[in-house]
Amino acid sequence: MARILVIEDNPVNLELMSYLLAAYGHETLTAADGAAGLSLARRQRPDLVICDIHMPGLDGHAVAQALRADPALESVPLVAVTAAAMVGDRERALASGFDTHVAKPIDPPAFIRLIHAFLAPQVAVARPPVAEPSLGGGLIPDEVRAPGDGIVLLMVDDTPTHLEFKRDLLEPAGYTVLTAPSAESAWTVLQQSPVDLVLSDVVMPGSGGFALLRRVRADARFARLPFLFLTSTARDAASRDQGLALGADAYLTRPIEPLVLLHDIVVALKAAGRR
Repeated sequence: MARILVIEDNPVNLELMSYLLAAYGHETLTAADGAAGLSLARRQRPDLVICDIHMPGLDGHAVAQALRADPALESVPLVAVTAAAMVGDRERALASGFDTHVAKPIDPPAFIRLIHAFLAPQVAVARPPVAEPSLGGGLIPDEVRAPGDGIVLLMVDDTPTHLEFKRDLLEPAGYTVLTAPSAESAWTVLQQSPVDLVLSDVVMPGSGGFALLRRVRADARFARLPFLFLTSTARDAASRDQGLALGADAYLTRPIEPLVLLHDIVVALKAAGRR
């Protein structure tokens, strides 16, 4: 297991990278700006630093230069990530002190392979993720696997990498996974396919997760359909209370341990009699 510092001012990207790294057994440290990240690096001495380039205040180039100038941190691997990839950005990142440059949106499997390539063998991944498809679900305990055959889950999220990660976690656990990038498309799926549980984001373009849940609970066909929220952004108590008041079976926030998510899905399915 490695200690990895992620410096990123976009909360969704920060949560996604932290969630992904934690699934592979790593300890993650997070900072929402360059100054805080630099301070945290000096205090915690991470094994690797992932840093956004374009941040207000101290940007990624300045963070890299400061880390390379610190004798205690000069050899720590630095990975740059940026959503605004322009000609010459990679060269400038390498000149600032980064070891490599990654464009957003990240590809989770490729991203993890890249991270592990820069980690020393003694701190490289201690175990593959619980959701690694090539394992055939072998690392997933029986108690958090699908509580029956043919159970269909509908994943609703406007972030493709979130949907991909959920699919990679849930299919090896024995579920059939349908996906929808919006509340509107999720409603269409519900009309066309049998679904045993919905796991939905809250904040999405157009009508969000709350509007979808209202629509679901107002339809007699879906009044008892298990419905869980999983959100990176609407983490406040008021949003949680609203989601539960509308009839959600659970209100979960990222980052979340994969086994915890699997457990909560099993609990909701069993409570609804879906076995």
